[in-house]
Amino acid sequence: MHLFPDSYRESNHIHAILRSSNGRLSDTIKEFKSFTAKKILEQITNENESRREWMLSEFEFAARKHKRNEKYQIWTHENHPVILYGNTLIQQRINYIHDNPVRSGIVAKQEDYLYSSARAYAGLDCLIDVIVPLMEIERIPLMRTLK
Repeated sequence: MHLFPDSYRESNHIHAILRSSNGRLSDTIKEFKSFTAKKILEQITNENESRREWMLSEFEFAARKHKRNEKYQIWTHENHPVILYGNTLIQQRINYIHDNPVRSGIVAKQEDYLYSSARAYAGLDCLIDVIVPLMEIERIPLMRTLK
């Protein structure tokens, strides 16, 4: 799994390139959301988090909109999957995601963004675990848009 946090724009979503070992990607995403929601709530409630009350009230407010939630909603119930047929589309999507903080003006180079797997692709220490597909970074086409 590749995780590409997009927190420089909105801290409420991530980009991920996933493949399910059991062939049921929707179940894998559901398990991921459940596991991470529990971990996020644990961190908020057990650590010295200055925004604790505000975050919990936001998650509680979001939960009231959906009958499926008991108390808090961390993730939305929707997903926006895109099927990536073949290495070319995978390469393009990885570069697009890596280039988001550059296009947004947060960093000058993809690998400068601390929460991106672009760091692993550049051979730098990375805050997230990344399994780099068997391709060279130079082969990923540049998709940077001009402003």
